[in-house]
Order: sequence, then structure tokens, then C-alpha cells
Amino acid sequence: MQGYTPRAVDPLIDRLLTELPALFIVGPRAAGKTTTVARYARTVVQLDREAEAVAFRADPDAALRGLAEPVLLDEWQVVPGVLGAVKRAIDSRSDPGRFLVTGSVRSEFEAELWPGTGRLTRVPMYGMTVREQLGGFRRPAFLDRVTGGDELQPAMDTPDLRGYLELILRSGFPEAALRLSEAARQRWLESYVDQLLTRDVEQVDAGRDPARLRRYFEAYALNTAGVVEDKAIYDSAGIDRKTALAYESLLTHLLVVEALPAWTTNRLKRLVLSPKRHVVDAALVASSLRLDVNAILRSGDLLGRLLDTFVVSQLRAEIVVSESRPRLYHVRQEQGRFEIDVLGELGGGQVVGMEVKASAAPTGSDARHLVGLRDRLGDTFGAGILFHTGPRTFALAERVMAVPISALWASA
Repeated sequence: MQGYTPRAVDPLIDRLLTELPALFIVGPRAAGKTTTVARYARTVVQLDREAEAVAFRADPDAALRGLAEPVLLDEWQVVPGVLGAVKRAIDSRSDPGRFLVTGSVRSEFEAELWPGTGRLTRVPMYGMTVREQLGGFRRPAFLDRVTGGDELQPAMDTPDLRGYLELILRSGFPEAALRLSEAARQRWLESYVDQLLTRDVEQVDAGRDPARLRRYFEAYALNTAGVVEDKAIYDSAGIDRKTALAYESLLTHLLVVEALPAWTTNRLKRLVLSPKRHVVDAALVASSLRLDVNAILRSGDLLGRLLDTFVVSQLRAEIVVSESRPRLYHVRQEQGRFEIDVLGELGGGQVVGMEVKASAAPTGSDARHLVGLRDRLGDTFGAGILFHTGPRTFALAERVMAVPISALWASA
């Protein structure tokens, strides 16, 4: 496909299609799912086009029968019945590489007993990482490099703080990040949020008040990368608890917010069990709150939240292709006496603690929580990474390194 920018997930899809009958590619709208998997398909069915959806609503089994395979069924949630038809087709013939199903909503939102179980293999796909945008899609995932003992050097063109914020505002959505001017990108992101809170919501949960939902999303965005009581968010949005919980569930199923669960261990006491909320792309935070680089620089709180959310988005997108298959968590004690922004739990129980700082010159004091985690966990602690906005990688303590954020996408 002319103009296609390779994605880190491409080699994984290549392998899985030779062995499995159907793949379920799920991720936020406009993350590049359709562009990526359409390259494999002989037949593309775009279910969000009414002319193509009609036959599948009427008789999905008949509509599916006889199509040249592999078949791509794009935006399954518009016609949920196609999942049952795919299940039945696979039950009758389970040859590899028959179906590719994409969606911008979590499948379990539609039914407690999802018909794809055991037939469709889920492949999460988020927005483009900076590594992908720069063409480094075959580079090992960052946490694989950490556990492999690689040098974590910065990118050759390491940004300064303003440069990092410009990268954040570029977003991970391929069309916005790679093809649009700054002015057009701002309009695109504003439109994305508008459509998310109106059209996308209406497709999966009709009848929601878009004005109230927008207030909730803006309150959530203000608290991205935060461990905050539910009440603080729903009070800010001017809604009640029941409505707030429904809205959070809805946005989670639409794959635009995703919380880091709390990590627990008997070696740390009085741990907070609440999740750490994140919008999946920090550019959506900035767009919904009408923030530019200068506005972010004037707010230390928002600066820290956006950098944290940005780093998490880079790490999250790599999990599916990581050899170590980490799970991401956060760690926080009551009253914030001890806090780790991101904790990657690897196979065998080993962990990598990660903190994100806006400073360009972090000191040992900035790493005190990572050092504390190391001392409490002993051999279970694999490494501590303090991400910062400066240009150098250097040791802060035993097994604790200061690493420029750009090391996430460094090519060597």
C-alpha cells in the first residue's frame, strides 16, 4: 500500500495469520487499524457504511459466505451480529488466516458472553508511538531493552522540554501526526473529541447527554495520570456518582481512557488500591482543555500529567509486541508518601519501576522512591528508570538510571 508507515505490530500479525483463523484488532478510532490490516485482506467490508451494513444486519451468515478470504470486517460494533457469523464460519472450517475483525469498542461491552471467545485472537493496537513515526518499528520494545541490559541512550535529536510538548501535541493518530499541519491538526483533534462524545457514544450507548459527557471528559482529562477519588471528578463535572461511573465505563469501552491498576505486594504497607487514570493519548487532553505549549508550560501540574500520560502511551502501545510481555501498574502509598508512576511487572515476578520528571537535570533526591522500591523488593527489583527531559543517561544509584524520555524511540 503506497504511503504505508510500518507499525510495530506488523510482524506479529504476519505470524499469527499463518496459524490462527481470525484476528480481532481492537484500539481507539483512527489509530490506524484498518490501514494496517487491509493490506492482508482480499475482501474489505466497511460496516460503518450503511450500504455495506444492510446485508450483514439482515443475514450475516449469508453475507459472509462466499467472500474472498481473508475477509476484513471493519468496525464490527456497528453490526454486532457479524461476530456470531464469524464464530460459526470458524466452527465449520478453522483454516488459518480467514478473518480480520477491527473495532473501536471493547467487545465485552456488547454481551456478557462474547461469541469470539476461543475463535478470535485479540491484538490490541493503540496510536503510533514516536518510534513508529520515525520508522523504528523493528527496534525491540523499551522494556525488552531494559531487561536485556541494553544501553538506554537518548535519540540523536533529543528534544528539550518544549520539543517534548510539541511531540505530545502531535498525537499518535497517524493522520494527524504524519499528514497535517499544526493548525489542521488542532482542528482534527477537536473534531475527534466532538465525534467521540456524540457519534461514537451514540453507536454504543444511545441517549447520553453530550454536554454532561463532555464536562466529565474534561474533568477526567484534568486528572489524567492521577490517583484521585471518584468524587473529585464527578463534582467537578457537576454530575452524580452513578452517572460518572457509567461515563467512565463508556469511555473505557470506547478505548480513549485506560487506567493503570494498582500493584500490591506484602513488602509494602498501606498501599492505595485505586487505579491511576490515563487518557490514551495526551494530545486529546490538550485538545479538550484547549492547551498549547505555552499554556502547558505555565502549569507545573498539567506539565507533569501530560509527560506521564505520554510516556505511558509509548509503553502501553509496545506491550503486545514485547518479548517480556509486561503488565503495567502504578504504586502509591496512602497520603502519597511513596509513589511510582509506572511499574512494569515481567515474567517471573521481576519488576521495573519508572518515574517521569519534567526536570532536565534530575538528582539522586528525585530517585528516592525508586531507591526505596529497590530496597524493599531486593532481587525482585530489576531496574529503576527515571525518565527526564535532559540529554544524558547516567546512574543515580545502584540499578537506578536517569534516562532521557527520547530513549523510548532511540534507534541505537
